[in-house]
Amino acid sequence: MSSTAVNVVLVHGAFVDGSGWQGVYHLLQQDGYRVSVTQNPGLTLEGDVEAVRQVLDLQDGPTVLVGHSYGGSIISEAGTHPRVSALVYVAAFAPDKGESVQTLLADSPPGTPAPPIVPVGEGFLVLDRDEFHGAFAGDLPAELAAFMADSQVPWGLGAAGGMVTEPAWRTKPTWYLLSTGDRTIPPALQRKMAERAGATVVEASGSHAIYISQPQAVADLIRQAATAG
Repeated sequence: MSSTAVNVVLVHGAFVDGSGWQGVYHLLQQDGYRVSVTQNPGLTLEGDVEAVRQVLDLQDGPTVLVGHSYGGSIISEAGTHPRVSALVYVAAFAPDKGESVQTLLADSPPGTPAPPIVPVGEGFLVLDRDEFHGAFAGDLPAELAAFMADSQVPWGLGAAGGMVTEPAWRTKPTWYLLSTGDRTIPPALQRKMAERAGATVVEASGSHAIYISQPQAVADLIRQAATAG
């Protein structure tokens, strides 16, 4: 399958917007892929899935659906769309039926530090600003991490607790980039989810923001998924 025949849809996770995919976007575009970046609202899982499905409706052929962090929950549900040919999880949650980000984090290996998620406003969550750099973006420059912390998109409890009903990884070919230095989703939990999904796993040393810090590694895995069929 040539790259010119494949579309890629990139789905961001919680607390951030789609602009973090810029490096991956440019690398894939240079290779001739048609790339779309979603801007999911982050209020409820159902709303985010609908936003991604609307983008998938616009694709004109086989599409690799890529999710980072909470975006993995979104692609797990939206990935049943008939346009989706493969799934790629990037340091992402891969819930099974009836699971959510909240239930997966609650089931993290014993002794695993919890990410510094704090409530803000009515029904929303953010990452603690002072701990953002270490928890989310440890391999990014401090100045960039501070900007990301100050420009966070509050994450709705309806998204954090939204449960997947029909995980697409049960029927679609799946790849997983495991970030071994992740301090938001424990690497052991990433490995457990990836193995359960039967994913082809590639490990890289990086933070939770590996999709920003190592766009080449992410783009390479997406190319694998796009050309495997």
